[in-house]
Amino acid sequence: MSDRPERNLALELVRVTEAAALAAAHYMGTGDKEGGDRAAVNAMRLILGTVEMDGVIVIGEGEKDQAPMLYNGERVGNGRPPAVDVAVDPVEGTRLLALGRPNALSVIALAERWSMWNPGPSFYMEKLVVGKQAREAIDLRLGPAENLHRIAEALGKPVRNLTVFVLDKPRHEALIREIRATGARVSLQTDGDVAGALMACLPGTGIDVLMGVGGTPEGVLAATAVKATGSAMQCRRAPQSEAERARVLAACGETWDEILTQDDLVRSEDAFFAATGITAGALLQGVRYEDGVIITHSLVMRVKTGTIRYIKAIHQMDKLARISSIPY
Repeated sequence: MSDRPERNLALELVRVTEAAALAAAHYMGTGDKEGGDRAAVNAMRLILGTVEMDGVIVIGEGEKDQAPMLYNGERVGNGRPPAVDVAVDPVEGTRLLALGRPNALSVIALAERWSMWNPGPSFYMEKLVVGKQAREAIDLRLGPAENLHRIAEALGKPVRNLTVFVLDKPRHEALIREIRATGARVSLQTDGDVAGALMACLPGTGIDVLMGVGGTPEGVLAATAVKATGSAMQCRRAPQSEAERARVLAACGETWDEILTQDDLVRSEDAFFAATGITAGALLQGVRYEDGVIITHSLVMRVKTGTIRYIKAIHQMDKLARISSIPY
C-alpha cells in the first residue's frame, strides 16, 4: 500500500454514511435537530475508526471545545496509510431531518493529505455550480442574469427553462428578484446546499444551476463531487457579519475575495465522495423500514476515474442489533 489513496475508498466510506443515516433516521420529523445530529455523529465516528487510513478532519462539526466528536483536527481511521484529509457532515440539513422535509443527507469526502482547502475564519461563501455541459460558461465576476443567459446558451435551451436552486434566506431577496426577471425558475429550499450542488451536477434532478451564499464547509464537500462529475463550481468568501469580515481580512489580506474553483477547494485527483439519503428527495431515496429490513440509498464517487455509483443496501435489522452498538 502506497502513501497515496490508490484504492477506491468511496466504497468503504459509504458504510460510514449509511451508519450515520440509519442512526439519524429515527429523528425524522421529531423536531429534534440536536438529537438527530448527535446520533449521526456517534455512528459516523464509530465506523470511521474501522477504515484503513490515517485521517485528519479538516471539515467537521466545529472546534474541539464545541464538538467533542468529529471536530476539526481530530484523527480518524485506524492510523495506517494512506494519509488523508477528511470532510464530514453527518446530517446535511438538520432542520430538514427534524421537520421531515426532503433532501437531508449524510455526507463525507476524502482526499490525500494537505489537499483540502481550509476555510479558516470564513463561514460563508458565494457559490455558482453547473453541470459538465455548462462548465465553461460561468463567471462569478458577472451578474446572475448574464450567467444564466450564458448557461442557457451552453445547454441549448431558453433561459425560461432553467431551474435555479437557491437557499430561502433573507440575504437572497435581491438574487431571487434578478433570477426571476430573466424568466428562469427558482427552486427555493430552506437548507441543504450540498444537495443543491449535487442536483446541479447530476442529470434528471430538475436543477440546472445552484446560486447564492452558503456555508464554506459545505462548499468543500460539494467541490469533491463537482470534480468527480466533471462539472464546475466557482465561489468566493462572502462574510455575513462585520465580525466575520474582520477575521477574514486579517487572515487573508487583499486576496480575501479571490474567486476559487473546485480545483482550489480540493487540489488532489485522489479524492472520494459518499452520501446517503436520510429523507427522500430528488437526489436520493431516504431511509425506509420494510418487513424487518432497513433500505438505504447512497451515491459514491471517485474523482480520479469519474465513476459514479448508486448503491441500494438492504440491512437486516435483527442481525445489526446483535453485532452493533448503534441503535438502528
